[in-house]
Amino acid sequence: MFDAVPPAETQPEEPVDPIGLFVTRPQDGEVTAGGNITFTAKVAGESLLKKPSMKWFKGKWMDLASKVGKHLQLHDSYDRNNKVYTFEMEIIEANMTFAGGYRCEVSSKDKFDSSNFNLIVNGKMNSFFLLLHSTEGLDESGELNFSALLKKRGDGKSDSQPDVDVWEILRKAPPSEYEKIAFQYGITDLRGMLKRLKRIKKEEKKSTAFLKKLDPAYQVDKGQKIKLMVEVANPDADVKWLKNGQEIQVSGRYIFEAIGNKRILTINHCSLADDAAYECVVAEEKSFTELFVKEPPILITHPLEDQMVMVGERVEFECEVSEEGATVKWEKDGVELTREETFKYRFKKDGKKQYLIINESTKEDSGHYTVKTNGGVSVAELIVQEKKLEVYQSIADLTVKARDQAVFKCEVSDENVKGIWLKNGKEVVPDERIKISHIGRIHKLTIEDVTPGDEADYSFIPQGFAYNLSAKLQFLEPPKIHLDCLGQSPDTIVVVAENKLRLDVPISGDPTPTVIWQKVNKLLFESEGRVRVEKHEDHCVFIIEGAEKEDEGVYRVTVKNPVGEDKADITVKVIDVPDPPEAPKISNIGEDYCTVQWQPPTYDGGQPVLGYILERKKKKSYRWMRLNFDLLKELTYEAKRMIEGVVYEMRIYAVNSIGMSRPSPASQPFMPIAPPSEPTHFTVEDVSDTTVALKWRPPERIGAGGLDGYIVEYCKDGSSEWTPALPGLTERTTALIKDLVTGDKLYFRVKAINLAGESGAAIIKEPITVQEIMQRPKIWLPRHLRQTLVKKVGETINIMIPFQGKPRPKISWMKDGQTLDSKDVGIRNSNTDTILFIRKAELHHSGAYEVTLQIENMTDTVAITIQIIDKPGPPQNIKLADVWGFNVALEWTPPQDDGNAQILGYTVQKADKKTMEWYTVYDHYRRTNCVVSDLIMGNEYFFRVFSENLCGLSETAATTKNPPKIFWYKNKVDLSGDAKYRMFSKQGVLTLEIRKPTPFDGGFYTCKAVNERGEAEIECRLDVRVAKS
Repeated sequence: MFDAVPPAETQPEEPVDPIGLFVTRPQDGEVTAGGNITFTAKVAGESLLKKPSMKWFKGKWMDLASKVGKHLQLHDSYDRNNKVYTFEMEIIEANMTFAGGYRCEVSSKDKFDSSNFNLIVNGKMNSFFLLLHSTEGLDESGELNFSALLKKRGDGKSDSQPDVDVWEILRKAPPSEYEKIAFQYGITDLRGMLKRLKRIKKEEKKSTAFLKKLDPAYQVDKGQKIKLMVEVANPDADVKWLKNGQEIQVSGRYIFEAIGNKRILTINHCSLADDAAYECVVAEEKSFTELFVKEPPILITHPLEDQMVMVGERVEFECEVSEEGATVKWEKDGVELTREETFKYRFKKDGKKQYLIINESTKEDSGHYTVKTNGGVSVAELIVQEKKLEVYQSIADLTVKARDQAVFKCEVSDENVKGIWLKNGKEVVPDERIKISHIGRIHKLTIEDVTPGDEADYSFIPQGFAYNLSAKLQFLEPPKIHLDCLGQSPDTIVVVAENKLRLDVPISGDPTPTVIWQKVNKLLFESEGRVRVEKHEDHCVFIIEGAEKEDEGVYRVTVKNPVGEDKADITVKVIDVPDPPEAPKISNIGEDYCTVQWQPPTYDGGQPVLGYILERKKKKSYRWMRLNFDLLKELTYEAKRMIEGVVYEMRIYAVNSIGMSRPSPASQPFMPIAPPSEPTHFTVEDVSDTTVALKWRPPERIGAGGLDGYIVEYCKDGSSEWTPALPGLTERTTALIKDLVTGDKLYFRVKAINLAGESGAAIIKEPITVQEIMQRPKIWLPRHLRQTLVKKVGETINIMIPFQGKPRPKISWMKDGQTLDSKDVGIRNSNTDTILFIRKAELHHSGAYEVTLQIENMTDTVAITIQIIDKPGPPQNIKLADVWGFNVALEWTPPQDDGNAQILGYTVQKADKKTMEWYTVYDHYRRTNCVVSDLIMGNEYFFRVFSENLCGLSETAATTKNPPKIFWYKNKVDLSGDAKYRMFSKQGVLTLEIRKPTPFDGGFYTCKAVNERGEAEIECRLDVRVAKS
């Protein structure tokens, strides 16, 4: 039925209570009879000087400390880290009498708090109630199959009690017992049950109309749906459904179905009004059944509470149920209280509340009172006392030292009253050391040789009275510091700088000792500065927040209480990472490498330096790159794989067993560079009596350091001393060395210079004699000038012709055997070449040019042909040679001006007179005549021809003239539409043909030609003669 509620510690953590002492209050619980449940209360202990006192009560007055035993256990614990006391009440194998309201009270000196909670104990339902709530007896239509239920009930096994056959009980019971049986087994409609019983006893007659009749009875929960189904012999038969003898009409709640032989009545959302007798009628036969609509069980929402009264006082038990006016049953110690006993008990209903009232209680009224519904049970205890017990002397708190005697004593008014002694809620068992005595009205508990385990809460419970006399035994213990150095040097603690040191020092002593911390006679207080202490009941805490080097030293902790004192010294050593080294120094800089040097840090952090880590970055970057993954043991390192020309910085870290120091300052910026390679192609360009001209090319590798210039030196043959040939550096790749002595033999060399230094020297291996040398003139004609140079009109002509010869030759230019006109053509001469320049070429610049070099009687001549070309003129004499059908024959002659270039062809175009859009008929056509086809008869066309050479098409075209229109007349009558006449025009000859002439064709014929410029006509006479026979 119901599962036990899990213990309170497994339930979700309650929020912290901001008011009172409780951190977590006990919550309401629910458990099945026979199950276990634990209630937990948590109390904040941070503000408490000692452990608080916790009491548990049932109802308003019953102290549960006297009930500790097989079914009740009390526990407590303390969490040092969170400073929270935890108190637990565990109920074992709960029974129905345990249900009710509970309360816990916590107190500590002047502080007090309490909390109420409820326990609900659910009993196990009887087998018939289980059957009615089970779905095992329902078929697919929702009908209750009692035969299946009874069969299932007979087969099933129960661990608690055997199943009961309610039908057999009703058959055998007298009518006076029907109501009791109905209440006991949860029957809500006794009338319906008795009708069912009566119908079951009747023998069923064999039916011809029904194959299957309705079951004797059906049961359904309120608000649910149920189907009543029969099977008829005739599938076409009509049926009627009756309720309490009245025919049922189709509605939203009643649905009729006919499926083959089956007839089904479906009732939706059943209510108490549907609890009735139903009939299915087929012809003269009927099938009966009873439908029971079951209401939900009545639950007890507020249970009974225990009460204690004096003899003669009024007692009133109150509970609250889930339905107004519900029927309940009251019992005392398992015996039902009936209405016949109204002179003693009075029952009262007020809405959902139910009351049991005893006006004048007696001693016999003490016991357990139970209220029962078909869905719950609640039990409460009533204690009726004859007289009040007076306590003349209660037990008092005791404070004792080790091996002393502790005596708890109390005195009550009745010397015959017995009682029990409890220790922390458990009964005290006497032994050789613990004695219990009762002499007259005085009760004593004596404890010899007190030990720390005897410290507890002790209580005396008088039997038969709701009293709980409590006191506390406090054990006095000298203070003691418990330190364990775990094999290290005595009482030495090592902490890493900037880390937090938290040292828990366990202490003992009762009463709680006072703790004093000091360093070199300086007291340390709670919550003061980085170095502070915290004090607790059983330990103290020494804390250093962010340890620093000045925190090193010897710390003394002293604990005192009235019994004595104890001391301990703790040495704290702070170790740290090393100080950062000084900025490294850079030396021996090369193309992609350098040497880095540094010194050890001034402070190693208290641990030996294990090595160093080197980092590098570009000057303009923020990202440092680590150069070594293994620690560097030496104080120098050769850094490689750098990019030449990039400015770098270096920094260094020192590493010990604690970690890595902060980085050193960055080194001075430096740039890896290398000198360039030696210049290339170093040669002597010219030599005179006092000068030498040198030339060379830049080095193949210049490097990131750039090139500052060149230094040129010479050395006399037979000497080893090199003399600078030029003052300073030169940026050119040529040099003219002047003021040399004629006849000297000299060696020359050149070096490239940059920031990294000088390159290797490029040397002329053989000595050079300073002396003028005769050289025959020679013209080096470029390859493209060895054939005709063709230029278009308007283009620029710039011809450079290199030559050699010493001394400087005389240069002359000729055109077609005539001296060039310097006004029309520009000439520029140098020591090594001559240039012919024409700014804008014209046709007359075409011709044969000659250039001549002369040194004394030696000459050299070359010829150059220049052809200036232009676009040709248009073709000449274009005419229509013939017109026939869809074709036209054109003829023309070459242009008069060919543009000083060969005519490459012609372009022929045509245009319809209507649109005057030109279309190309022939392109690059080489002949001077052509035939244009695919013309449209009756349309007039124009034709034009362009000439073409290397410069392109002629700017204008030769265009045909518009041919005249020809008209023929006879005696002034137009003959164009007469089919007897045919008209021809061929090569300018006009012909009129008359088919089968007759004398009537004779007359004056006129031929008329008309074009845009005018018209012309000619007339002739025709006589037609008849041949003589």
